[in-house]
Amino acid sequence: MEMTETLEESNNEEQTGNGDKQAEEDVRVSAVCDFLSSTLLPESYRHNSPEEIRLLAIADNFQCQYRLLCPERKPLLICPINECGVQKFVSTTLRPTMTSHPELLNWEGCASFVADFLSLNPLEPPVELPRVLFSATSVLRSQTATCFEYAAVLCSMLLGANYDAYCVSGYASKEMCVLDQRLQECPLLDALAKASASDLPCERDPGLRFQREPKSRFLTQQAKKKQEEAEAKAKQQEEVPRPPVDSLRGLRIHCWVLVLAGCRSVQENFFIDPLTGRSYSTTNEHFLGIESVWNNLNYYVNMQDCKDCCAEMVYDLHDIKLWEPVLFGVISKRQLSINLLKRKEMKMMGMNWEEEEEEDARVFEMPRSWVTPISISKQDLETRWPGGRRLTLHKKVELEKFAPDLRMDGLVTRLSIYKDLDCTELVTVKEWYQDRNDHLREREVNEVTGITTERFTPGRHFHLLFHRFTSTQTDGVEHEMEFSGAREDGLVRRVDTPEQMTENFRGREDFLYYRHVIFDSNVRLPEESVKAEPEERPLLKVLERFHRNPEKDANEDVAERVFVASQRRIEVKYHLEENRFVPCMRTFIKPRLANNQQHWAEDFRADMVSGFHVDPAQKPLHTLALYDLLSDLVEAEKDVALQIKSSKKEVRDIVACRDQEETDILLHFSPWTATGAAKAHNLREEMERVAAEEQRWLQEKENDFLAPFLSRLSDIEIASAEDAQRLYDDSLLNFKACMVAQAQLIQERHDQATQALQKIQEHYQENHQDMSHQEEKEYQAYCAQHIFQIHIAQKRLSMFVDLDHSRTFARARSMTQFVFFAGTRGRRLKDTGHWTKG
Repeated sequence: MEMTETLEESNNEEQTGNGDKQAEEDVRVSAVCDFLSSTLLPESYRHNSPEEIRLLAIADNFQCQYRLLCPERKPLLICPINECGVQKFVSTTLRPTMTSHPELLNWEGCASFVADFLSLNPLEPPVELPRVLFSATSVLRSQTATCFEYAAVLCSMLLGANYDAYCVSGYASKEMCVLDQRLQECPLLDALAKASASDLPCERDPGLRFQREPKSRFLTQQAKKKQEEAEAKAKQQEEVPRPPVDSLRGLRIHCWVLVLAGCRSVQENFFIDPLTGRSYSTTNEHFLGIESVWNNLNYYVNMQDCKDCCAEMVYDLHDIKLWEPVLFGVISKRQLSINLLKRKEMKMMGMNWEEEEEEDARVFEMPRSWVTPISISKQDLETRWPGGRRLTLHKKVELEKFAPDLRMDGLVTRLSIYKDLDCTELVTVKEWYQDRNDHLREREVNEVTGITTERFTPGRHFHLLFHRFTSTQTDGVEHEMEFSGAREDGLVRRVDTPEQMTENFRGREDFLYYRHVIFDSNVRLPEESVKAEPEERPLLKVLERFHRNPEKDANEDVAERVFVASQRRIEVKYHLEENRFVPCMRTFIKPRLANNQQHWAEDFRADMVSGFHVDPAQKPLHTLALYDLLSDLVEAEKDVALQIKSSKKEVRDIVACRDQEETDILLHFSPWTATGAAKAHNLREEMERVAAEEQRWLQEKENDFLAPFLSRLSDIEIASAEDAQRLYDDSLLNFKACMVAQAQLIQERHDQATQALQKIQEHYQENHQDMSHQEEKEYQAYCAQHIFQIHIAQKRLSMFVDLDHSRTFARARSMTQFVFFAGTRGRRLKDTGHWTKG
């Protein structure tokens, strides 16, 4: 392969010594090997199998022939050493692994995860291949990697997802090699632009046909010409950033991933840059040349000319004139898919596939990978970035991403847009939030205009979904709000300014859908209140519009009404009748109010009403009917004024609620995430601990004879001597009552047994001569039982009397100690004299 510059020229411009590079890599390998020695790496990491030893010999022979036949080309990366210092063939470093996470089943998810999870360790020097290539397991554990290790991890995941993927060793631009995206457009801005374009409503219903409006072709051409000239002038004035001239262009080594068409419905070959996770065409100008490609089955050397970069390259790896393989006759990924289909067909036809396989010539195949399967936990997917945060610089943009639950305010993404390339003049800041208790989802702050836009998820107070406000010292505060359809009043949108307020409704029973309020701006509010309340301004004009009510006649169904308070005028416009072009209208002039504002100062007259009726044959309304209609409109005007006042108050309540929520931010956690599951586990342990303590406290409370009496005190910590004396008397009285009740119960049982024995003895004395031998035996047994019960009752009574004295003494002693303690505490807190119980 011919290059524009030779290796000797690049060494003169920018290189470090090979000895220094080898020393640094040896230190890195020894450090990692010492770190991983305690993890008991498998035997495959530390030793080579016989198949791998044979493969290394084949690779060494291939490398010698390559140097002999292509002396002008750079060496190939075929057998780097791993983290244990053991030489391994580069294809065996790839370990196809199918993950169980749905987001990693396509190439977009895999590329995004690898780009986010790892941090770049640049090649030093940038024009030489690395001597060390760590396994994917070590790379994912340390989260630092070179571009070759980036590509190895991504290619392993794509092979596990059944993509025909290859690692590519070649040359790329400096911006791509060092991960410099300061001159590239931010992909998030493109996604937002597409989303905003798709959200634009259609101006016309495509199902309706309109007549073609007449247009002048000359005027259309002139307008198009002016637009093209303006765009060309804007492009000339726009600052076109150009990267500085790179003296090592075409020599900087880079590694990326090639995905060939044919698997997973891939229609066209494309590149994936593992450092950014973005896809590129195979003709992209950032990729300047290819030396070799490899997957887990074989290694191919490019034999095509790269004088036009990669634009004219052909990726038919079966053509040995274009791609020289290390292992000849080895089956490829595409052949594996074809053979799998053939095997299924032959099984359906009843043919034996194994017999045909034995007839084929045996070739040396690639040994199994020495790398353990890639393990990606759910925690890794959630934290993503090293340390949970990553800052990326794009063209006039700073993009910050945070792991969920990393920040206390729930911030997960921040996009800062600047005016200049140096990112000094801030224009707009967009922030995305997650799992906040106030349901805040997105916030956008325009630093130039001072406009703040907030978007919420459904379920918050006032059913607020959208809030945009601006604050200027001259015009006051403007609020634009949008609500969900769950409100009782049907409000869906409100725009509030100090001079005007507009409200839109949906689904109301009175068919109201629009209200526009104009306040009197000529009224001077008190200067001491900088933020004057908008409702202090009197109403100047109120306009309301209603949908058609099919249950009413069109001439009686109000379509629009206007209350002009300054002129005491009420205008009413009705809906159009069928086959009519002009609606009916009426205008009322309200009589003047008296001084007490309760009654009218003048009588209603017919000349206070003017209007137009479409049907000339329709009789005009009587004065009484007009008066009733005016009375209803006056009452409606009062109700509208109250609703406007309530709306103004709601705006202030929403603003106050948002201020309070920003000072006290709480995050909800989902138990389906790793972080949320850990929090839920800790919360459950805490709840179990609290429940155990409460149960233990309840048991202690049941055994504590002072608990019922201590509960009568408001605060036991400040109990006085009088409180202690009262507690002592009450508890001692209760104790004596319990003892007396227990003695009475024993005595009652003794008396019941004695009376029963006396009754049976009296019965026996009267009838013993007529009793049989069996009845006498029963009598004796009955007497023996009751005598035993009487004896037991007497014994318990005597024991209780002796125990009563000891309990009373112990009780008195414990109560004396408590009273002394309480008296001492009361004396210390209330400065009373020493008190004790004698």
